[in-house]
Amino acid sequence: MKRTLALGGIAAGLLASAAIAAPAQADSIPSVNLANTNLAAQQVAAFWFGQAKANLINATPYAVETTVPTKHVSTGGVSADDKAGVVGSSGDQKAASGNLKNVNLPKTTGKVFFIGADKKPHWCSATSVQGQYKNLVATAGHCVYDTESNATTLDKWVFIPGYYEGKTPWGIYVGKTAYTHYDYSVYEDGDRDYAFVTVYNGVIPTENGTHGRFVSKTFASKWDALKYKAKLEADKTTGWSKLAVEPVFGDWKPGKPGDHKPGDWDHKPGDHKPGDWDHKPGDNKAAAPQELKAPEGITVPQGKRFLGWRVVGFKLSIGLKDVGTLGSNVGGQGLAYNQKIGTGIFEFGYPSGSHPDGNYAFTGKTQKWAYGKTFKAAAPSMKAEELVGIKSSFTGEGSIGSAWLYRYSNTKRLGYLNGVTIAVSDTDGNNRIDTNVSPYFDGETLAVYKQAAANWSGKIV
Repeated sequence: MKRTLALGGIAAGLLASAAIAAPAQADSIPSVNLANTNLAAQQVAAFWFGQAKANLINATPYAVETTVPTKHVSTGGVSADDKAGVVGSSGDQKAASGNLKNVNLPKTTGKVFFIGADKKPHWCSATSVQGQYKNLVATAGHCVYDTESNATTLDKWVFIPGYYEGKTPWGIYVGKTAYTHYDYSVYEDGDRDYAFVTVYNGVIPTENGTHGRFVSKTFASKWDALKYKAKLEADKTTGWSKLAVEPVFGDWKPGKPGDHKPGDWDHKPGDHKPGDWDHKPGDNKAAAPQELKAPEGITVPQGKRFLGWRVVGFKLSIGLKDVGTLGSNVGGQGLAYNQKIGTGIFEFGYPSGSHPDGNYAFTGKTQKWAYGKTFKAAAPSMKAEELVGIKSSFTGEGSIGSAWLYRYSNTKRLGYLNGVTIAVSDTDGNNRIDTNVSPYFDGETLAVYKQAAANWSGKIV
């Protein structure tokens, strides 16, 4: 819905004769830092490259606000707020036909990965967009802003163009700053569910995700060791793998009474009764009597003594190499706004999941395309009364963030971004997804885009 200006403390929307749409001025466009230092960005990249890219491979499609009831709108609904236009360095494109048998997929499309409110890795679809510094990504707003736990933005946010089963052909691009419409960041208004994100230069690993052996200090109790292990696992700034808690055993160290170091024994193995001490309690500061007794189920090797517990595993040791800007590597789509309803649109993304009837039409592993003409739509459950829809069988969470391209050139693989998928729907009740919806890109979308496109990101290494 279009919000209105407040006049003299009374909402202008209440004054029908004086209703004025509030433009998205630069100072009212929210921006949120995702990784605002080079070190933070390096740690994010290492997190996704680590453990042989296990977090990327195990990520699942984002399941927030995906399949929702939508409807066609015959009267009212969305409308342009000014003249139609396009921006971007891709230039005017001759509109491609919707009945093409073979469509050359754009290099600009990829996946954004992040940690969801459930603390697990997830992904959405997204696309590279032209900007002044060739560093801009567009996707659905709820693939950037955490509407599930209201934690502002999703954690460890990266864009990977051309991603396929752990492969990062053009590198990983860590998100720096996210820009959205004021109404979305404040009201979660579905009519403004889009985001433009500046990204740092891409990076690839130089050591192929090598790992070094990690051994912690020794803890007196297993509970302390488990607590430390949990702390390491919660630290997403470092790549950890195969962390485990194990018992620690030490050698007997005979000697004369009094000449021992803390933790040593001052008698020969075998000349004591288990559990006895040959000095007063407290003389040995490295252990207490009960620490010498191994817990039930732990077999102490012959000639050894039980010392406690430690955490072992592998710590990521990885170098990163700069591969340049996103736009230099894959190009960037232009932007179209205030286009007429009924315009032909190509949709590109990574649909996944099943239709309501259980049929799995897409896997989410490879990029797919669809073609349709826009119509007015609404999705009240998302506070969205002014959407546009296209007929599309894209299913499930993976399609969220898919790029809607106007005047797509099959030869140049470029066009103009004119929408992003924010939800899918079964509108005729036959248990098959048949419609995808997007916010209508208008002059206010253009303002958000311009604000984001004018900001530099730079390198992280």
